[in-house]
Amino acid sequence: MWRNCVRLAKGLGRSAVLRPDPKVSRCGVVRGLSPTAPCSPTAPCSLLWNSVTWLSQARQSKDYALPNSSWSQGMMDLYNRFLEMCKDGTWKRIPSYGNSVDHIPESLKLAPEKEQKETRLFSRNMDTEGLGFEYAMFLNPSEKRMVCLFQPGPYLEGHTGFAHGGSTATIIDSTIGGCAIFVAGRVMTANLSINYRNPIPLGSVVLVDSKVDQVEGRKVFLSCQVRSIDGQTLHAEATALFIQLNSTKSLQQQMSSQ
Repeated sequence: MWRNCVRLAKGLGRSAVLRPDPKVSRCGVVRGLSPTAPCSPTAPCSLLWNSVTWLSQARQSKDYALPNSSWSQGMMDLYNRFLEMCKDGTWKRIPSYGNSVDHIPESLKLAPEKEQKETRLFSRNMDTEGLGFEYAMFLNPSEKRMVCLFQPGPYLEGHTGFAHGGSTATIIDSTIGGCAIFVAGRVMTANLSINYRNPIPLGSVVLVDSKVDQVEGRKVFLSCQVRSIDGQTLHAEATALFIQLNSTKSLQQQMSSQ
């Protein structure tokens, strides 16, 4: 989950420097956050923020969260609706890239990360647009809330005509994890509990809405709902616990101590 979420923390700062699309860039700037500010419940970890700046200056990567030809009209309408809400700074569009390891400067990578050469984010593992996970995320910093516009492609099929429950869990975990990263910096999923209410038809568009409920020390508690665009159908609801990580210890050491 750590690698799957780092790209979102990086997106908080990357969008302030790189503007791949003039229409999108209006909401891509995260103002009022200092690269040297200490980690707190209301700002990204300074370590992650510094890595954001490094990557932005070093190179540009493809942003997979921008519209493409596979997006349905419903997906485009919802995306444009959130872009409008970004104009006053209340919401921020979060870019999404294909490889999380490349988002971290060499000086900040853990040993296993330095050794990896060819990796791909699980939710960005399709070379052809529209076959797997098509999604875009938006952050509301003041509400500690992250939403994801999700359109499952045909390669995510479980029961005939519907998205596999595991793909729903993946997009929930990614969305909640991004929300947790905004609050606590580096985090790892400790617990994710999902109740499935109604299956998600392949090719439909749903809104994954997550928020931070409580922070207790290194523990971040969150909740999430997955609903249809009109809000009338509840597809799934979840609760999660994420643990803030200590960069001086290995992930195995930190998770085993919980």
